[in-house]
Amino acid sequence: MPPRDQIDALRGRMGQSIIGQRDVVERLLIGLLANGNLLVEGLPGLAKTRAIKAMAKNLESDFSRIQFTPDLLPSDVTGTDVYYQTDAGGAFRFEAGPIFANIVLADEINRAPAKVQAALLEAMEERQVTVGGKTHKMAPLFMVMATQNPVEQEGTYALPEAQLDRFLMHVLISYPPVEDEVKVIRLVRDEEIAAQRDAPTENKPASIPQQAIFAARSEIGAIHVSDLIDRYFADLVQATRSPDLYGDDLSRWIEVGASPRASIALDKCSRTHAWLNDRDYVDPADVRAIAPDVLRHRLALSYEAHGEGVSADRVIDEILAQVALP
Repeated sequence: MPPRDQIDALRGRMGQSIIGQRDVVERLLIGLLANGNLLVEGLPGLAKTRAIKAMAKNLESDFSRIQFTPDLLPSDVTGTDVYYQTDAGGAFRFEAGPIFANIVLADEINRAPAKVQAALLEAMEERQVTVGGKTHKMAPLFMVMATQNPVEQEGTYALPEAQLDRFLMHVLISYPPVEDEVKVIRLVRDEEIAAQRDAPTENKPASIPQQAIFAARSEIGAIHVSDLIDRYFADLVQATRSPDLYGDDLSRWIEVGASPRASIALDKCSRTHAWLNDRDYVDPADVRAIAPDVLRHRLALSYEAHGEGVSADRVIDEILAQVALP
């Protein structure tokens, strides 16, 4: 089966488990296919955890969930060297932590202190973990999806900019429409009834193989990006660094602009978005569709912007309106 058909099948199965969050399903697939990590923010009960579990359940992969709490230690995430006594003598052996999985859910990441959050940095960026002077490689298929709750601030630790920049996208989840919420009620009810009846799972479709992800990534790498689109990536990011060139409002709102990682992320996500929409070239609409998710966590807004109630999304909308289309 062609990789596009397999990815479409994965998207369809995820959509059956996550009602009313189509954009979230698409962003998860973009993160997976673009080989990046996602930060997902939303109020409790909006299917953040369910979304990543639905992906892992339908994909040939190892899934791991880490519940971040204030008493969590870095070694609880990465693993540690453990001393074993054998007949031949004592020796240290590395016991891998939950970070060593294909798909890792870092649940409520902002509830753990900075030293634990930093334990994810090397794994997310370098795809390896160093413990006791030895480097341990992650699996070829590796993705971290971190969640955070924007409401409860007591007992939380804001993510440092260095770690935020390592997330490919920052995805916001909102409440579903009423019609979709009715479908959610019925879906959960049906799942509970099926669980009580101990319904057989013999008709469950086969998991999507990991090779489909790697094959899709190869096709995404061949997506055509014109010189004008490349310049559009750079112009959008440059507008965050020189906002005074694009109007007084942007100049007042932006304190610090985005890093070159933003340009790279725009390229990766735009190509993946084009591929998911069955095109072999990147259109400006692809860039504009994913720009908010790529840029919103990479902008440091000024005190004045916070005082006026200006959100990062409003700033990005203004940038998209001011920067000329290719």
